[in-house]
Amino acid sequence: MALINLKTREVQIKIVYYGPGRGGKTTNLEYINKTYRNQIKTEMVSLKTQDDRTLFFDFLPFDVGQIKGFDVTIQLYTVPGQVKYNATRKLVLRGVDGVTFVADVQKEQRKKNIESLNQLYENLNTHNIDLFKIPLVMQYNKTDLKESNIPIISSQTMQKDLNSVLRAPAYEASALKGGNVILTLKKIISITLASIQDQLF
Repeated sequence: MALINLKTREVQIKIVYYGPGRGGKTTNLEYINKTYRNQIKTEMVSLKTQDDRTLFFDFLPFDVGQIKGFDVTIQLYTVPGQVKYNATRKLVLRGVDGVTFVADVQKEQRKKNIESLNQLYENLNTHNIDLFKIPLVMQYNKTDLKESNIPIISSQTMQKDLNSVLRAPAYEASALKGGNVILTLKKIISITLASIQDQLF
């Protein structure tokens, strides 16, 4: 649930980038951080775990203007990629308002994508949040690998595996090159803002 401060007329929204290890969650946030450097008020905080290349989480608030007279701040987080850090993933999901699920289109990652989405469902459930009701955007990342002749999963198969029931907005992307990173971000922000408008007076 969004943090609403009636005194200062500020609303703080938390969006979490979730997905399998090394799928591109951190790369998404690094690209956003670089692109919107002038609009970001704080430094990106990165806590590295001992043997995980993925960052523990990234923290990146930036302003998006006003809604109903409230100033809006967005906080972006990633969760650690490896399954053994599941307790941390649960912790990062506490108070989440919207989720971007970053799936890896490499054929060898197909099973991990599905496992990660199932785990997201379970972890949200521990906070009494329904995956089918929370603002959600799917991102099928690493599509640029096709150029290197690395076997990738088609968008149709990704949709069938991950999104046939959820029916969330979905984008093919290349976080490394910035392809559709900002489009994904704008979509999750817009649907998250729409979902919290009713909480504002």
